[in-house]
Amino acid sequence: MDSTATLFAQSLLIGLSIAAPVGQIGVLAIQRTVEHGRAAGLATGLGAAFADAVYGAIGAFGVTTLIAWLVGMKTWFSLFGAAFLLWLAWRIVRQPLRPRGAAHTPPDALLRYLASTFVLTLSNPTTILSFLAIFGALAGRAAVASPWAMVAGVLVGSALWWLVLATLVGLVRERFDERWQRAINHCSALLLAGFALWQLSQLF
Repeated sequence: MDSTATLFAQSLLIGLSIAAPVGQIGVLAIQRTVEHGRAAGLATGLGAAFADAVYGAIGAFGVTTLIAWLVGMKTWFSLFGAAFLLWLAWRIVRQPLRPRGAAHTPPDALLRYLASTFVLTLSNPTTILSFLAIFGALAGRAAVASPWAMVAGVLVGSALWWLVLATLVGLVRERFDERWQRAINHCSALLLAGFALWQLSQLF
């Protein structure tokens, strides 16, 4: 296996390992899959995958000026991300339940799901620092042409996780009646609010 293929495989595993822990994006993906269907969950995850690729590219190409700016804006990103999470939690609690079995989601809604998690992932300081550190280290040992392999690897790895998660949750969503849907929505909202408060607590 040549160095570019090796770097792609390493980056794929990095994207997979960063996406896999169930954080705020995982909670959103599960809730939206249960509520709106597999496509909604996948769109939610792909928003995070594209954001992961953006930060991977910044770390891989070593854009020092942008890196310094991102690190300096960590507090503001945290505040924005926490506020966004609280808003999403409020929306989930207030939204009406969908009829059981309804899984069709309009394309504009899928784009909104993708965009919201793209922005949310970009505003997560943990994502920023993780990718800058890991990809910066890998780029230091990589060939000149290989940063694109790193970016592609992390995008594929992250997207693969969200595809698996949306598929698995989609297979069991029909078993959830209205009572379970409401419980999942409320638990998801509480978890998102908890993530927001935790993110705010890291500022002090």
